[in-house]
Amino acid sequence: MSAAPILYSFRRCPYAMRGRMGLWIAGITVELREVKLANKPPELGEASPKATVPVLVLQNGEVIDESIAIARWALSQNDPEGWLEGDDTDLIAEADGPFKHHLDRYKYPNRYEHEEGFGTVDHQAEGLTILKKWDARIAEQGQMCGPNRTLADIALFPFIRQFANHNRAWFDAQDLPHLHPWLKAHLASDLFKSIMPKFTPWRNGDAPIAFGPYVEAGGG
Repeated sequence: MSAAPILYSFRRCPYAMRGRMGLWIAGITVELREVKLANKPPELGEASPKATVPVLVLQNGEVIDESIAIARWALSQNDPEGWLEGDDTDLIAEADGPFKHHLDRYKYPNRYEHEEGFGTVDHQAEGLTILKKWDARIAEQGQMCGPNRTLADIALFPFIRQFANHNRAWFDAQDLPHLHPWLKAHLASDLFKSIMPKFTPWRNGDAPIAFGPYVEAGGG
């Protein structure tokens, strides 16, 4: 493949999903480097000291190592669905801040046993409180910021997916009449299916993998 931005990603990471969807909808082909989190390639840390996915290395050497920044960069190149019209910074900050705080402690409680006050907050319930707010937004508008999907929807739904999957039977029983079909539709979308194929973890010397909507199936 010709020179293209390099994307370090991990298939199941919700941040990486966000970045991949932004790049995909913008029609940007990247060289995909799938990362195994338990055995990260040194090139990832060389590109970004944070060494967390996603990391996008542009052809000019510029590095973008925040998922929402990757999506915004991609959409600044091409925004065919008008996603930037739904770049609600407060809503995305709520997802990345309070909701992610409760999601992490709900899903991985053993990681946070050292925190002061651990065990005094019901993180499942607190997460549900935020989801009910978002359910009301969808009831009013159809999506998070209007009748059509925008960046806000794409930024939030991988994390809502993660929250739902931790205890699916419980989640499905909650009174979220608008969020349930919203999540189901995003998960069933061609966009989400397109950015979720499995790839072997990358190592230096591997043949490059071209990833994008205009890459022929099986192309590399």
